[in-house]
Amino acid sequence: MIRKTYGAAMVSALALAVAASPVWAADEAPAPQDIVVTGLRASLRDAISAKRASAVVTETISSKDIGVLPDVTIADALARLPGVTATRDRGNASQASVRGLGPRLVLGLVNGREVASSEPDRNVRWEIYPSEAVSGVTVYKSQGADLIAGGVAATIDIRTIRPLDYVGPHFIMRAGAQMNDPGFRIPNYDNVGTRGSVQYITRLTDTLGLSLGGTYQKQKNGYSSFQGWGYNNADAGNSPPTYNGQSVNAPWGAQAEVKALIEERWSTSAGLQWKPDDHWDVNADFLYSNVKINENQFQQWHGGWGDWGGTLPDDTYGAGQFTLAGNDIVGATVGNYKTTVTNVIAKYTEDKNLLATGLNARYRADDVTVKFDASYSQARRNNTWAAQEWNVWPQSVTFNTAAGVVPSISTATDVTAASAQSYAGTGLTGPQRLVDALGAMALDFNYKLHGGIVTALNAGLRYSNRIKSFNSLTGGTVNLMTTPNFSSFNITGGGFSFPNMLYANYDAISSLNLNTATQDKTQYWRVREDDFEAYAMAELAGNLGAVPYYGNLGVRMVDVSTGSSAYQGVTSWNGSANVTTYNPVYAPNHYFRVLPSLNLNFDLNDHLKLRAGVARVLSRPPLDELRASQNLSYYPPSYLSGSAGNPNLKPFMATQGDLSLEYYFHKDAVIALAGYYKDVDSNVGYTQYPTTIAGTTYTITGPANGKGGYIAGTELSLSTPFWFVPGLSNFGVYANAALVDSNLKEMTPTYNPLPAVGMAKFTSQFDLWYSGHGVDARIGIKHHSPQTVIFGWDASKLTRMESETIVGASVSYAITKAISLRVQANNLTNQAARFYYANDPNQIARYEKYGPSYLADVTVKF
Repeated sequence: MIRKTYGAAMVSALALAVAASPVWAADEAPAPQDIVVTGLRASLRDAISAKRASAVVTETISSKDIGVLPDVTIADALARLPGVTATRDRGNASQASVRGLGPRLVLGLVNGREVASSEPDRNVRWEIYPSEAVSGVTVYKSQGADLIAGGVAATIDIRTIRPLDYVGPHFIMRAGAQMNDPGFRIPNYDNVGTRGSVQYITRLTDTLGLSLGGTYQKQKNGYSSFQGWGYNNADAGNSPPTYNGQSVNAPWGAQAEVKALIEERWSTSAGLQWKPDDHWDVNADFLYSNVKINENQFQQWHGGWGDWGGTLPDDTYGAGQFTLAGNDIVGATVGNYKTTVTNVIAKYTEDKNLLATGLNARYRADDVTVKFDASYSQARRNNTWAAQEWNVWPQSVTFNTAAGVVPSISTATDVTAASAQSYAGTGLTGPQRLVDALGAMALDFNYKLHGGIVTALNAGLRYSNRIKSFNSLTGGTVNLMTTPNFSSFNITGGGFSFPNMLYANYDAISSLNLNTATQDKTQYWRVREDDFEAYAMAELAGNLGAVPYYGNLGVRMVDVSTGSSAYQGVTSWNGSANVTTYNPVYAPNHYFRVLPSLNLNFDLNDHLKLRAGVARVLSRPPLDELRASQNLSYYPPSYLSGSAGNPNLKPFMATQGDLSLEYYFHKDAVIALAGYYKDVDSNVGYTQYPTTIAGTTYTITGPANGKGGYIAGTELSLSTPFWFVPGLSNFGVYANAALVDSNLKEMTPTYNPLPAVGMAKFTSQFDLWYSGHGVDARIGIKHHSPQTVIFGWDASKLTRMESETIVGASVSYAITKAISLRVQANNLTNQAARFYYANDPNQIARYEKYGPSYLADVTVKF
């Protein structure tokens, strides 16, 4: 167990490193001073320098490193760091988990500021940030009092370019094509997209700098998906079938799907920096990013598999016609026209944007530094799903969803024959609209002291106001304008075995009428959060015997007030029909927390550094889970239940300790061993609990605070060129591995709770690179063990994701100093993403293959 061996491992590593240091130092061969290192090697050197200079445990990505392998999103770069994993959405790395804790416990910043998010909670989807607009990323794994409170797992800070601090070409332009290869063809859809960017950075005067940039990307990714709908099982209170007197878990049904995705992202960024003298540094920055998703979906819904209350064998699962794995039905032939296939032609659209801007001013005198920062960010998301549906009744359907195999479905008859389609109607979700606005101001003071172990005193204040709201319309119509001209296509080449998919042009057959749509009061909520924070921190430096040290000791105080507006809906029987009444509700909440922290860094010798830190940390509850909405069913005396948010949620809280031993045995090389332990006081998850509303006690399904636990881990990382091997000095390796142990659990399912979201017991990254003679090349392998994830926007829908191994490669060649070519590839082995329910690999939730992706572009800079 990591919890038992953690201390011994760190002590042993420390002893080995100290013993080895004279040998490494003696072997070090300094690089010639007249050689300018550029490209990938320079970016790795910058990252090492930043890590070494930090006062807390961090991981850093330099501006040159971002985009090397690959650069579709910042999340691709983040996922290479120790202890970081990124879940994939539509084939792209998206949200990040750090040190075994999920995205809800990761605080995202831009230029040191909290930013709005188009997610309903606080999560950051990193793909909205184009890598070309970013100059660096720092992942803070330990906490200092001067950091904004909010990251129990970590704080990730994206930095944009400051023009006067930038050294490099003034003009950078990049253009190219990218392609995703699903292995099959979708009618009237090609899989080649485009990508381009331009960046201009200049000094308008000696004291005034300007940066301007823009990016555009059209990504096309057609991929296949299998989705299990859940299981009829006794543990969930259902009426499952029985076999030999024992309950078995029967699948409710499944969905086969092909998505023809077009995702467009464009962004613009700007920075203005003014340094009139040695005292003042004023920066204004602006970032706008817009993502539009247009997704044509071709689906087959296979229902009728649940066999409610049956005794096997029966007319649904006949003798010899089903396969059990434990108590799960994992394969069967359902005959006698007992199953319905619904062919669905659908369209999903999403338009989301982010605006983040701010003004930062720093004044520095001899011993005093004052900083002022004001910022505003806003995120919006509009999304709609609409569909046309047709039913077919095949004589039989055969399926196989067992663990370890590619899921498959086959039918005895052609379910795409135009003559077999029976029009079933339409489906419509939304339109939905989410708006998040966040304004903040911060003031920081630093006063240098001379003499003594306290070298400086720091203090600061921060206030932020955040309002997030969600609205959804209901009652719109999807009109079938004309009889579809049906055809079909096959996706077997994409690694699946499904029936042919029904094809029709959605835009040609459908029109959307929202004139009759009204507000869906069951969905509406609005949450306001006022966050006031203050801190005091002393910077420390001195000598412990012959060992110099530096660090900080401080405390941060957090005072948060929230208020949520929504509707309470109560459905009851009035004697002749079910009637729902709605009343507006408002609920306030408040909490205050004190967060002390201590960080110490010991320079054991010129190459060996030991860091230690302890802190009290906090993550605020997800904003959507603070909603005051209640949807109740009032049928006394036996049926009093409902679903609701929880405006009284308290924050995630933990006490954590960090150790990091870092050995810098060359200017381009470091080996680091880090360990951490988090004692988590409280968690937030979905469960059922009784609550009394207007004198009536209901059983509510919703978010609640739950018990905590511990999480402990170790991380080992190595970054080095092979400078010690003759002839191989231009080759190198970047590698890391992380182990995690924890007893943290979610609250569902109640009979067998899942491990906490983000909990992956093992993650690793291995990159082999070459940098020299104008060539930068890298091949990388990322692996993670199974972990719990929230797929989509609903945090109550938890699944377990199986282990993944993602292989990627990139190579670039500088033809001249001004022109270079680059080719990248990711997911070369077409790693499947497989998810399952209830800690049971035989209860499939989702299986998707996104296909390999390729990018080729040319860069011009001068």
